[in-house]
Amino acid sequence: MTAETWTIPDPYHQPEFYADIPVKRLLAWVVDCIVILGVVLLALPFTAFTGIFFFPFLFLVLGFLYRWMTLASGSATWGMRLMAVEMRDGYGRKFDGATAFLHTLGYTVSLAFPVLQFVSIVMMLMGAKSQGLTDNVLGTVAINRRAAY
Repeated sequence: MTAETWTIPDPYHQPEFYADIPVKRLLAWVVDCIVILGVVLLALPFTAFTGIFFFPFLFLVLGFLYRWMTLASGSATWGMRLMAVEMRDGYGRKFDGATAFLHTLGYTVSLAFPVLQFVSIVMMLMGAKSQGLTDNVLGTVAINRRAAY
């Protein structure tokens, strides 16, 4: 048995992993919101258009599932993949289903309370690792994806 030696990149010795991450996360978030809106609009006919009456709830639930599934399958949402960003846990590993669920839950809770979302944004802008509130709680980071060889 070997000890795991992977860790998250150090922002002082490997700053390229954190370069432009807040901007990329914002752009990825916009892309993800557009994708989720598309999914919700596609789902409306399957609710016999009654989903119009609970549209915010439908958006929240489908958005939660989208984020959870994409983070669990590739450690990045489609928007993050487009922006070449991926999430890593405190050991440098890609997200598993449980970590993806907890990260999505933390994101959803912070959306429910604007003060938490504001604190999260400030933390992303001010921290060396550009971690939001949920990232700090879970010990996760968003980093630039390594180039494929």
